[in-house]
Amino acid sequence: MILQATNLELSFGKTPALRGADLEVRAGEMLAIMGPSGSGKSTLLHCLAGILVPSSGEVLFDGARVDTLSEEARSKLRRDRFGFVFQFGQLVPELTALENVALPLLLAGVRRKNAVKQAAPWFDRLGLAGLENRRSGELSGGQAQRVALARGLVAQPPVLFADEPTGALDSLTSEQVMDLLVEIAREHGTTVVLVTHEPRVAAYADREVVVRDGRVNSPALAAS
Repeated sequence: MILQATNLELSFGKTPALRGADLEVRAGEMLAIMGPSGSGKSTLLHCLAGILVPSSGEVLFDGARVDTLSEEARSKLRRDRFGFVFQFGQLVPELTALENVALPLLLAGVRRKNAVKQAAPWFDRLGLAGLENRRSGELSGGQAQRVALARGLVAQPPVLFADEPTGALDSLTSEQVMDLLVEIAREHGTTVVLVTHEPRVAAYADREVVVRDGRVNSPALAAS
């Protein structure tokens, strides 16, 4: 298993978000985490990614504890080993689309010339040729989300976390983004943990689990 969560508990004030959540994710699989609003599905993703630290329980990445790492070490883990795509893209508005895609490489210490060189081919790949120098305000929602997808994958991370990546898109653009996500993840062997409330988006995954009241209703994994 590349990711494991055991008996996770976390509350925000007096409101419980996770109540003993357990989850296992195999390397290379695409897992959809579903559930109604407020069920704890995004909180679970953020704990798996080391963004949040559970009050109890364990999170393991590639066999090593994540939840006991310092904030600095978790930041380094997210920078070096994880990619992220969020609902509204969260592009840096001051940067061009090309600079946004190159950003994870720049933060990892890659020289600007090399980072831009690695980022540039993604624009042809994702149907964005000619948009390299536009800023986020000059892009459509679908274009911005494809830029965000390229940014999440440019460093070829072992794991991509996608939190409602199509939530702000129309149905046709959602399909285009998910088709690209699946294609590229399969090509690179990337593990994808996808949070969504949309069954048509979850249908792209290899497996679905449902979070309700802070717990995971997860079918048993088949033997390898």
